[in-house]
Amino acid sequence: MELGSIVDFLENKVILITGATGFLAKIFLEKILRVQPNVKKLYLLVRAANAESALQRFKTEAVAKDLFKLLKEIHGTNLQTYLSKKVTMVAGDITFEDLGVQEASLKEEMWRDIDVVVNIAATTNFNERYDAALALNTFGAKNVLKFANKCVNMKLLLHVSTAYVSGIKPGIIAETRYNWGESLNGTSGLDINEERKIVEDKLKELKSDHNIDEKSIKLAMKDLGMQRANLYGWPNTYVFTKALGEMIIGHLKGDMPVVILRPGIVTSTYKEPFPGWVEGIRTIDGLALGYGKGKLTCFLGDPQVVPDVVPADMVVNAMLAAIVAHAKETGSESIYHVGSSVSNPMEFTVFQRCGYQYFSEHPLINKMGKPVLVGEVNILNSMDSFRRYMTLRYLFPLKVLAFVNLIFCQAFVVTYKNLTGKVNLVLRLVDLYGPYLFTKCFYDDLNTEKLRMAVRKSGDQENVFYFDPRIINWEDYFLHIHLPGLRQREFK
Repeated sequence: MELGSIVDFLENKVILITGATGFLAKIFLEKILRVQPNVKKLYLLVRAANAESALQRFKTEAVAKDLFKLLKEIHGTNLQTYLSKKVTMVAGDITFEDLGVQEASLKEEMWRDIDVVVNIAATTNFNERYDAALALNTFGAKNVLKFANKCVNMKLLLHVSTAYVSGIKPGIIAETRYNWGESLNGTSGLDINEERKIVEDKLKELKSDHNIDEKSIKLAMKDLGMQRANLYGWPNTYVFTKALGEMIIGHLKGDMPVVILRPGIVTSTYKEPFPGWVEGIRTIDGLALGYGKGKLTCFLGDPQVVPDVVPADMVVNAMLAAIVAHAKETGSESIYHVGSSVSNPMEFTVFQRCGYQYFSEHPLINKMGKPVLVGEVNILNSMDSFRRYMTLRYLFPLKVLAFVNLIFCQAFVVTYKNLTGKVNLVLRLVDLYGPYLFTKCFYDDLNTEKLRMAVRKSGDQENVFYFDPRIINWEDYFLHIHLPGLRQREFK
């Protein structure tokens, strides 16, 4: 694999980025603007009613963030002028034809000028309603591909997927494509267009019942997504619809060069634009928050499980390297796992140990103004042990107490019902996320290693476009970068 200068490639290029106000997209945008100020134009597709609303979202959700502080230092008071020349906000939505872009002249301009399309728009909610996930993750990918095919100077489409499209089968998972209609469990009959018809028929059936409310429709659509995913071997709606999106792109791309990038669990930045930038409570961060607040007293899962963790800036650097490596490769489809489970595996016990040390030394403060004391958590290494724990800790004592106090305190019955509902919700979430807490998947990154080697051979680019997880000391990263970053930006 030959790789020229990434910085030189970006000069005078026109790039379309979908999902432009998302966590990863903003880091991608900031990196390009910082390393190549002579990029020609960046079209940013944002869900908004019009261009003015899109611009306002960009200012408040991107430029106002401290993520852009290095750019502010570089350009000073001229930053807004620089951005106005380099960035064009586009109000749109990938669930619509032509990405929902209404202005005809703007579409013609984009089709004439765009060199690279980067699709990052997605819903990452594991428990998303099926109609929404299918529209965005599957048919949204199709709409992006169709738009890219209309761009006369197209050099490459980069589609950001997830490593977890491969399901939860233990062992080494290769960087291979999914063919049209292929299922994970061998069940035949998977038809992407039929899935859309199933959704439409189900919605029609639900809405024909005039007694049903929107909340019930939403729950029914969530259940439908899980049913369809499980039928073909996927553990949830999110990864199922992302896998279908990959299939559509591979099936319809024609001569379009395509890169499908599959990150693992994306965490805070390792180094750039500065260590520890993060936005939102992401996956394992929910565990850290619950533990730091003293509310997480048990851990469900195998402590020896290796979560495939990767800092966001490494994902972005891999994206840029892959674009340059495969631009103009007619008809190619390249797949990259960007993670750490093979190259630098980290057992969950490391995260657990770092959480205990960090929150012991830097405790969160509760509403009473006192530090929260954290301790060792109870390890529950099976789903059955977790259900017994929840029943004995929460439901069984309440049932006994309710029997004694029922005639004295009607309010208790309400409390009991509410808590029962919350416990059932927890059990539902455990069913959703539980498979990832036990399975031992390792995402092979052989293709990504070849890409890293190409970057090394191309000169001194490795210092700027680093994405080798082997440089990470996980304990140092969590103790001194990730957890402090979370505390500063998300743990209010």
